[in-house]
Amino acid sequence: MVRGYARLVLGDVRERVRRPVYLVTLLATVGLGYVAVPAVDSHWTVVDVAGHRGVYDSAYVGTVTALAGALWLTLAGFYVVRNTVARDRETGVGELLAATRLRTSAYLLAKFGGNLTVLVSMLGVLAATAAVMQVARGEAVWVDPVRLLTPYLVLALPLMALTAAAAVVFETAPVLRGGAGNVVWSVAALALLLGGLSPRAPLGGLGAASVAESFRASLAAQGVDASAGEFSLGLTYVDEPLRAIEWPGWEPSAELVATRLVILAAAVALAVLPALWFDRFDPARGAAGGAPRPRPRGAAPHTPPGPEEASRDGAGGPAAAPRRLEPLPGPTRSPGAWAVFPRLVAGELRMLLGGRSRWWWGGVAAITAAALLLPARSAPTVLLLAWIWPVLVWSGLGTRARLVGLDGLLASYPRAAARFLAEWTAGVAVAALVGAGPLVRMVASGDAAGASAWAAGALFVPGLALALGVVSRVGRPFQAVYPLLWYLVLNGVSPVDFLGAVRADGHLTGPPPLLVAAVALGLLGTAAAVAAARSRPGTLRAAAGAPRGRPSR
Repeated sequence: MVRGYARLVLGDVRERVRRPVYLVTLLATVGLGYVAVPAVDSHWTVVDVAGHRGVYDSAYVGTVTALAGALWLTLAGFYVVRNTVARDRETGVGELLAATRLRTSAYLLAKFGGNLTVLVSMLGVLAATAAVMQVARGEAVWVDPVRLLTPYLVLALPLMALTAAAAVVFETAPVLRGGAGNVVWSVAALALLLGGLSPRAPLGGLGAASVAESFRASLAAQGVDASAGEFSLGLTYVDEPLRAIEWPGWEPSAELVATRLVILAAAVALAVLPALWFDRFDPARGAAGGAPRPRPRGAAPHTPPGPEEASRDGAGGPAAAPRRLEPLPGPTRSPGAWAVFPRLVAGELRMLLGGRSRWWWGGVAAITAAALLLPARSAPTVLLLAWIWPVLVWSGLGTRARLVGLDGLLASYPRAAARFLAEWTAGVAVAALVGAGPLVRMVASGDAAGASAWAAGALFVPGLALALGVVSRVGRPFQAVYPLLWYLVLNGVSPVDFLGAVRADGHLTGPPPLLVAAVALGLLGTAAAVAAARSRPGTLRAAAGAPRGRPSR
């Protein structure tokens, strides 16, 4: 039993580490280790305690990188480890496992173990990067493994366990297994992390409050008044480089260690909880929360044989009479791709909005009515609400062709640029449709700055969705990145305000609309370059020869 469990975990880990998303996240994690231990004269920092930092020894470097890694991998690591259950469902492996004596709880624990192993592997790379950065900075060359790794075990590991368990729950919950779950995790994880910084957070939160208290005590012992200073965790620009102090290190209290053990136990219980509703890949339970098993990789959809095929196969039935073939019409000059561009846009728009429920359209109507009825000063806030509503619609940009297996066919379209621009234009049309109410309110009140920011944002959001969709070929990156960006704007972070929602005395405080529009065009150009590179004959042949299953969203 133990050997079978280990094989399941190892198989999941091997499959996951071969994916490009794992490599990209791993490289970003290495970059995080570099940023968390900046040069001594740098104006950028990850941890700031009233303008001070610790000497770059194992205690300080380990603590800082562990906190930063916990934040990063809780957000990004979730998207690396999810979809393992969906892959078993799509490939038919799940049904094979369901036919064995493997218990549902053991299967879920194996998925949890695989998720946790992948996340811990990235933590290990971050710890190795931290050790290298400590030696490279040269303030304390000797690396103490105990002081370096203790923060990883106490601060970061419990969060990785919660993330691994949440991925299992989201994959098995019918409402959360799709794109909606990606959006929910982005918002929920960010709220959890921000709330976990508070000293009053349940179970000690992230443990950052304990680290901050240790820093303040060390500063007070050295005669530095840090009572007015704040403990800042996150990439921050400071006017003056931080002043280094001797920090003896952080010693976790027995109470904090106990709470970390409680979090680990809760993560295990959370991973097993889906056994109450998991369908165990039984097609008969698809309506109760499962999903019908898709056809195997490479299999064509089954269609009933017609009369001619039935006759040839010996199934009986009358043979069809031969039909007289009509001559093919002579060659005619077809309209150019740009002449039918409006039809291309209309078709892309139908694909984006087709199948949307009445509830979705009711939400659009409610947002529009709110924009028209509320005071004009509320229009930017309503626009912020309007442009989170179609996040799952935009996440289909750049991914639908691969999702339905038509990427190779559409790549042979004679005017690929027209089709590409039509897809982006359809995304802009969705932004215009959902945000029409706030725009009308801004124009009616004479808010020219808000209207220009609206126009730039309508170009930017579909450009971001198309670029991420084309590069990654799945919708998850946009479903993860855009809600985080939206959340920052909601909290008044003006440097990332792409729609003019953050204002001071009625004036825009974010990037100029022309800059936002330029970034949107840059994203569109990036997507076009990647799409053109993939449409080369050698790329198409390689893609055609590779087995293809149904991609995950």
